[in-house]
Amino acid sequence: DEEYGQTCCMTSSPSIARLKITLDDVEPAVVRRLEVPLDLRLDRLHLVLQAALGWTNSHLWEFRARDVGWGLPDPEWDRGSGSLDARKATLLKVIEDTGAKTLTYLYDFGDGWEHTIKVERIGPGDPTVIYPRLLEAVGRCPPEDVGGPPGYEEFLAALVDPEHERHAEMIEWHGDSFDPHAVDVAEINRAVEVVARRCGRPRRTKPT
Repeated sequence: DEEYGQTCCMTSSPSIARLKITLDDVEPAVVRRLEVPLDLRLDRLHLVLQAALGWTNSHLWEFRARDVGWGLPDPEWDRGSGSLDARKATLLKVIEDTGAKTLTYLYDFGDGWEHTIKVERIGPGDPTVIYPRLLEAVGRCPPEDVGGPPGYEEFLAALVDPEHERHAEMIEWHGDSFDPHAVDVAEINRAVEVVARRCGRPRRTKPT
């Protein structure tokens, strides 16, 4: 259904969901708060989360609610997984069909990053605002391919301890500076706005 959910980010969206996204099993905490259209398709919510968190959209991903999963069809990975097409589901549809107000967002099946998404509030949108929009950003996103939460913990420890057996290796891999508390809110805002404007762009109609 090519027309399904195409108006995902209209400025006058009638209903907005406020989401709190927490990266699980990571210290210091990585948290984002966003407002998104309730009719946002899950494949586009994925793009919003990538921008807001600071990931690079270079790995497989999936949303889960209760015992149902949504992703993008991939013959090499789907073998019996039963994941539904994220392009044919909206946040509203997921909430209505599953009754869930908490979702899980999985990113990079190798590193195994899990995010908890809590729907904190649903209400009317502001017609003067372009959604999705960032409300809050706490904590820096871990580097890609660091090895999930355990690898990230070791990375942070090795980076600050010259006596750590992997200190030199981590500096060579990433550089000698990484502040897990430092978050560039302005840069995240710009990234989220790019996604919001791209998916909210009106469709061109052919002249009759």
